[in-house]
Amino acid sequence: MKIATWNINSVRRRTGNLTDWLKRAQPDVLLLQEIKCQDDQFPRLEVEAAGYCCAVVGQKSWNGVALVSRTQPEVVNRALPGDDGDAQARYVEARFATSAGPLHVASIYLPNGNPVGTEKFPYKLAFMQRLRQRAHELLDSEALVVLAGDYNVCPTDKDVYDPIAWANDALCRPESRQALRAILNLGYTDAFRALHPGAQAYSFWDYQAGAWPKNNGLRIDHLLLSPQATDRLKACGIDRAERGRPEPSDHVPVWVELDTVVAG
Repeated sequence: MKIATWNINSVRRRTGNLTDWLKRAQPDVLLLQEIKCQDDQFPRLEVEAAGYCCAVVGQKSWNGVALVSRTQPEVVNRALPGDDGDAQARYVEARFATSAGPLHVASIYLPNGNPVGTEKFPYKLAFMQRLRQRAHELLDSEALVVLAGDYNVCPTDKDVYDPIAWANDALCRPESRQALRAILNLGYTDAFRALHPGAQAYSFWDYQAGAWPKNNGLRIDHLLLSPQATDRLKACGIDRAERGRPEPSDHVPVWVELDTVVAG
């Protein structure tokens, strides 16, 4: 079973990129972030024509997440629990039946948090605390769990091209890294790092300052796996070539393969 995450950075602008990648990569589940459209503006017809179902949590002009899958998902949450007043569209969670038992997947668009001296950074950290609580609850179910998305956190200096220049950015601040470690310390595994412990690889390159040709990148898109999912981890990769295609997102897909199949 192949599960991928991709910050598409405006799904309407990149519908062609999306459908082309679906045809090439053939994922079973794709988790999208920053779709930047309302639910009824999502390109359902094109995605369905490619053989996929859609669960969308949109927002006008900003944010927005979606879950695209070969089989109809059972949507469990359309927002991250813990703050009923949070109106930002940053989380959707669904459940699938698989040959290895229930599988929970979530598409997560974690707040950027910059500038650090504004209310945006505390909001980021509070969101991560809520995510840790939900991650803990999902562990108690003993299901396969994949928490995937744009975390807007570089876990270590190995995940950023210039650690010194980025040291005070919200993506690399000690508080952000500690909040991510707090989730991992529950028992989750960073799938890419588990299989590629020494690799310096990125999933994001800014549009500015020649970041892509210089390979000035960041690894901020992650798939965190519960122990049950980690036991079935077969492969994990970053589709770096997508960044070099026409009209690309500034992020590329990151994917895992698990040793299970969707039931039914």
